[in-house]
Amino acid sequence: MSAPRPARPISDELRHDVLVRLRRIEGQVRGIQRMIENCRDCREIVTQLAAVKAAIGSLSTLLAETYARDCLCSGETVDSEEVARLLDVLKSAR
Repeated sequence: MSAPRPARPISDELRHDVLVRLRRIEGQVRGIQRMIENCRDCREIVTQLAAVKAAIGSLSTLLAETYARDCLCSGETVDSEEVARLLDVLKSAR
């Protein structure tokens, strides 16, 4: 069993992109709260929930791809345990 790799923070550019996306998602969620408070049509609410889900999925994919590219593939060998952990994270993100 190999020692766990040290944690690697995401780049400043990606961090900025992630934070922008999270703020947008936060705004979407607040909008959904207002829609519910204002008794908006259920179909409109479900549509907005689907948009939030898609945005979170897209962000999860971006971060997983970055992790795979920058962390798993940056060394000389790919650690199968790290790959298994990544796959577990992806499964839980569904």
